Amino acid sequence: MTIAVWLGFLLAAILIAVTPGPGAVISMSTGMRHGYWAALTAILGLQSAILLHLLIVALGLGALLAASETAFLLVKFVGAAYLLWLGIQKWRAPVVPVDANAPMVRRKGLFMQGVLVNLTNPKAIIFIGALVPQFVNPAEPQIPQYLLIATTLCLTDMVVMSGYALAAVHLGRWLHDPVAIRVQNRLFGGLFVSAGALLAVSSRPS
Repeated sequence: MTIAVWLGFLLAAILIAVTPGPGAVISMSTGMRHGYWAALTAILGLQSAILLHLLIVALGLGALLAASETAFLLVKFVGAAYLLWLGIQKWRAPVVPVDANAPMVRRKGLFMQGVLVNLTNPKAIIFIGALVPQFVNPAEPQIPQYLLIATTLCLTDMVVMSGYALAAVHLGRWLHDPVAIRVQNRLFGGLFVSAGALLAVSSRPS
C-alpha cells in the first residue's frame, strides 16, 4: 500500500470513527459512569469486534452476508435486540455514586458489551466489506495489507472513542447527586434504545 492510498484509507477511517453510533454511546456511558479506564475496557471490546469484522471480510463471508437477505435480517435483529436490552438495563440501573474503580468482573462484562455492540451490527460488516477491498492490491501479499488496515482502523477508532469517553469523564465528575445520576441513566438508556430502533428499521446498504 502506497502512502497516498494509506492516507486515503486513514481519512475514511477517521470519518467512520467520528460518526456517532452505538460504539460512541457505550464509550460515553461507561466513561461517565465508571471512569476512563473502565471505558477503555469496553473500547478494547469494540476493537476486537472490528478485527473479527476484518477477518470475516478477508475470508469472503462479508460478501455472503451482503448477498443474503435472510442472514442480514437475522444479524440485524439480533444486534437491535441487544442494543434495546442494554438500553433497558441502563434505564433501570440503580442510582449509586460514580465509581471509577469498577471491579474486575464488571470490566470483563464491559469488554463483552463492546464486542457484542460492534459484532452484532451487520451494516458495519458490509461497510467494511465495501471499503476495505478498495484499498487492497490483489497483486501484492494480502496479509501485510490487512495488518496495516487493521492497525489503522483500530488505532483510529480507539483514539476517537477515547475522546468520547474522556469528554464524558469530565462531565461525570459533576454527577454525584442521585437526581443527576438518574438523568444520566435515562439519557444513555434512551440513546441505546434509539440506536437499537434505528438499526431495526434500517435498510440494507446499497
